[in-house]
Amino acid sequence: MAISSSPSSSSSSSSSVASSNNSKAWIIHGIVIGVSIAAAAGAHAYLRRFNKFRSRVVGIIPARFASSRFSGKPLVQILGKPMIQRTWERAKLAASLDHVVVATDDDKIADCCRNFGADVIMTSESCRNGTERCSEALQKLGKKYDIVVNIQGDEPLIEPEIIDGVVKALQAAPDAVFSTAVTSLKPEDALDPNRVKCVVDNHGYAIYFSRGLIPFNKSGKVNQEFPYLLHLGIQSYDTKFLKIYPDLQPTPYQLEEDLEQLKVLENGYKMKVIKVNHEAHGVDTPEDVGKIEALMHERNLS
Repeated sequence: MAISSSPSSSSSSSSSVASSNNSKAWIIHGIVIGVSIAAAAGAHAYLRRFNKFRSRVVGIIPARFASSRFSGKPLVQILGKPMIQRTWERAKLAASLDHVVVATDDDKIADCCRNFGADVIMTSESCRNGTERCSEALQKLGKKYDIVVNIQGDEPLIEPEIIDGVVKALQAAPDAVFSTAVTSLKPEDALDPNRVKCVVDNHGYAIYFSRGLIPFNKSGKVNQEFPYLLHLGIQSYDTKFLKIYPDLQPTPYQLEEDLEQLKVLENGYKMKVIKVNHEAHGVDTPEDVGKIEALMHERNLS
């Protein structure tokens, strides 16, 4: 005998199926929401980590009295203020710097800097260059930093935006341990050994620095149409690298050119380079002081 289901039994079965389907839908919906929340949380965590990458920044101005080309240079007066003070005042305007200090081995420079309000770290006379002086100063600072910006004390007109630029460049290049800036080289400076030249690869990393003209063509003459690059006296370092820099042995090109950044390249480390619009106004010789003052008068700077 055929067995037929009653209407009430059929209705109950349909209701169970519908209920089961609804439950599955809610489960799937819940899984999708859960995955979305997890993905969002992961993205936020990644962004938090990224935003913290090399985020603590200190600017260090290395200054020594016994310069071979210009003794006492940091204390030379430029329109009534010591040059080191003018550099410090410009550095203080950089938005990326949490702190600015002067690192010196000379009591006269230290006293001068404290008089105009700068924090000073005393370093040893054995530092062979500004990078080593920055490294020693970093060890003596009470706080931890991710980036040190080496701001040359003989750049009294350095733009705060350039300081911020080299910091951002290093923050955006985790494969680099060093960043610096270049600008266009004036033809009249092409053969001046005090104006350091730079060549850069297609990805914005330094290939080489030289006191000679680079690249140098076979005619032996300055190519007026070629975009030669001039290195500016500012550089930033990852602090982990800066701590080991003094332990790296001097390298042949570094010694021959007397350029501390070459030791970085010769040891296989990467250096990010940014190009900026800036007229080079570093003070290398006593004659440069008059040029700086004339430019400041021209720009109504006091």
